[in-house]
Amino acid sequence: MSVSVKNKFFTLALVLLVAVFAVISAALDRHAAGEAAADPDLPVYSVRLPEGEKKVALTFDAAWGNEDTGDLIAILDRYGVKATFFVIGKWAEKYPESVRALADAGHDVMNHSWDHPHFTALSGPEMVKNADRASDVVSDLTGVRPTLFRAPYGDYNGEVIRTMRAAGYQVIQWDVDSLDWKDLSAGEITERVLSRVKSGSIVLFHNAAKHTPEALPGIIEALLKEGYDLVKVKDMIWKSGYAIDHEGRQYLLEAA
Repeated sequence: MSVSVKNKFFTLALVLLVAVFAVISAALDRHAAGEAAADPDLPVYSVRLPEGEKKVALTFDAAWGNEDTGDLIAILDRYGVKATFFVIGKWAEKYPESVRALADAGHDVMNHSWDHPHFTALSGPEMVKNADRASDVVSDLTGVRPTLFRAPYGDYNGEVIRTMRAAGYQVIQWDVDSLDWKDLSAGEITERVLSRVKSGSIVLFHNAAKHTPEALPGIIEALLKEGYDLVKVKDMIWKSGYAIDHEGRQYLLEAA
């Protein structure tokens, strides 16, 4: 074989080797980036939905008062919207008729703890005992046991997430906070929500917040006009085969 032919073969082999190395490196980089982006110890803040889907989940925390639960049910019913209510067990025990009314209206009644403690200050067994006590009350009142949990104060760490998942609860946070508990005006609540919401958002409201019933109709009308389906959290989140990125956005692994 001539020197020139040998050089051509050597050059071709080198080019192929470099190309193979580049492909492998790129694949490893993508894998590493995906691993770095995923955080198994985060709750679900929002959901990455398939292209073209527009869904938003409205959620309400119920921990103290009960002045407007009936109003909230009536407003949601007026627009045919179903929501998710995260209730503490003591509230459910104190207002059983409201819990039943929420369930009868088609809303999901989920777990917000028994008595609203900081779960980061509890041991694993204490967390489970506290949450399960609330679930027992909700289950007795509605016939459906909660599968979603929202940590009081939105306070969590890795141990809280791992413990509650092991106990059978998916931990749900939010990516849009109405701040209605600060007694913002209806206009301020509306502006906060509509300026931050996107497909896959989970919006946080509270029952017994001063101006939420006033703000809610305009928010719902605007979201519906923009083409959003307003759904319950359990009907928007992925149940299996998912990961959660560093911002708490849940996504299907096959679609990542």
